[in-house]
Amino acid sequence: MNLDKVFENNKSWIQDKLSVNKDYFEELGRGQSPELLYIGCADSRVTAEELMGATPGEVFVHRNIANMVISIDLNVMSVINYAVDHLKVKHVIVCGHYACGGVKAAMQSSDLGILNPWLRNIRDVYRLHRNELNAIENEDERYDKLVELNVKEQCVNLIKTAAVQKAIRKRGLKVHGWVFDVHTGKLIDLKIDFEKYLKDIMEIYHLD
Repeated sequence: MNLDKVFENNKSWIQDKLSVNKDYFEELGRGQSPELLYIGCADSRVTAEELMGATPGEVFVHRNIANMVISIDLNVMSVINYAVDHLKVKHVIVCGHYACGGVKAAMQSSDLGILNPWLRNIRDVYRLHRNELNAIENEDERYDKLVELNVKEQCVNLIKTAAVQKAIRKRGLKVHGWVFDVHTGKLIDLKIDFEKYLKDIMEIYHLD
């Protein structure tokens, strides 16, 4: 994409917003109060606000390769704490997508250098669910299933954190696992039973 075109697009976007509401940017500058934290993939085809029809200020967004929630990643952990403890979001969403390059790479045995430690977390998801995954003969279907299972495990990682556990207990924070189908444009709610998972892991991961 031509960079000069980016700035032309920006000018057009400003004019479009001001034509609808002359105070748009003044209002935008007053602060944010999003109800959603969206943790998604950095893939250029998957834009969080656009696929949800959201406007600026409605969604707090974090994106990384394959929508991972890794406990030693200070970036995602800082985002979670800020969104949950300070912005008081009501929902946290982990959204994966079919045709995810990060998940595909984790299914292969190639040495990808600096990506290896990141992708190992997805390979751990495969290891946890290898019997289910290896029973799927079609490679594309197995790939899609790993995308879904990765979303589920990242949601479980979310509910292992103190910030999320406390917000669930004190104000009913909800965690959701979604997949975006890049082939159809549809958002799919995986309808994961997080209350069950929360109960299952509390013996080990409970944090006051």
